[in-house]
Amino acid sequence: MKAICYNKPKFIFLSLKRNIIPLIFCAFTIFLVLFSNKNLVAAKSGLLLWANNVVPALLPFFIATELLSYTNIVEKIGKILNPIMRPIFNIPGCGAYAFIMGIISGYPIGAKIVTNFRENGLCTKEEAERMLAFTNNSGPLFIIGTVGITLFGNSLIGILLFITHLLACISVGICFRFWKSKKFYEDKNVKKFNKSQNLYAKNSNTVHLSNLGEVLSKSIMSAINTVVMIGGFVVLFSVILSILNSSHIIAFIAQTFNPILKIFGINDFRFATAFISGIIELTNGASLICAIPCKSISINIILCAFLLGFGGISILFQVFSITSKSDVSIKPYIIGKILQAIFATIYTIFFVNFFPIFNLNL
Repeated sequence: MKAICYNKPKFIFLSLKRNIIPLIFCAFTIFLVLFSNKNLVAAKSGLLLWANNVVPALLPFFIATELLSYTNIVEKIGKILNPIMRPIFNIPGCGAYAFIMGIISGYPIGAKIVTNFRENGLCTKEEAERMLAFTNNSGPLFIIGTVGITLFGNSLIGILLFITHLLACISVGICFRFWKSKKFYEDKNVKKFNKSQNLYAKNSNTVHLSNLGEVLSKSIMSAINTVVMIGGFVVLFSVILSILNSSHIIAFIAQTFNPILKIFGINDFRFATAFISGIIELTNGASLICAIPCKSISINIILCAFLLGFGGISILFQVFSITSKSDVSIKPYIIGKILQAIFATIYTIFFVNFFPIFNLNL
């Protein structure tokens, strides 16, 4: 009898652990019904956000990256920039293409390109994980245009956030040059890598007039599939945020998190609520933080810098849905985004305190 009583709590724990995801899905479905009115508004808002902002911004870039995969331009860029990218970031030269496109176009273009590199054999698994950690970023259109000009009403703030965001992702890239950099990992994949790279070199430059229509249709369909998937995440997380707000879960988490912000001199509870919202979904959180009136506007800026560096759980799941098609682990990406958020915060604090042009406190 004693043995049975002793094992019962353990059995319940294992049962909960095994069924945690189904239980979450069940709870989500129940909350959809309980807060149906607010959820409907949130879903419409997410759909409009996707249609008006995400599709115009990302679809052309997705099509362009797909089209470029049928040429040897990435391979040529890799050969030219390999002497720079290899010593600094310990990745092949083609990583420069992923980094530049990731910065120009924003989330989740960098992840898409890195995954394509891995699938086409342009890098090893470890190199893809290093690239993934720092090449998937917010773009200038969102940081300067949306956050700086639209939300803060000040382009200078947008420029500051973009500079610190750029410095932060470069810093993460340098840190991650040591990710699984032992010779064991390189030797393990070098034969497979060289073989797949040669295959890619033979098959990459395949676009010509006779198959241009086919290449265009394949590129467009692949880009549309990715954009539709992103749209699903935007709507889903808009509804999740609505449920968390309606059930006061965010308020509860914020109440627990608020003492940490007070350590840094942030006493307004609204910042805690907005920050937690931003950890879940970047755009909503940034919007809430920018809307909080504060004489020390540097607080708003610094918190936005952290959120821009992290990207939010919504972006994390978007990246995971892309990388899950390959053998690239999501773990280095998560570590990289946490580091990037910390670096972005430190750089923003530095610029605000030591460059008077960026100190906009009243």
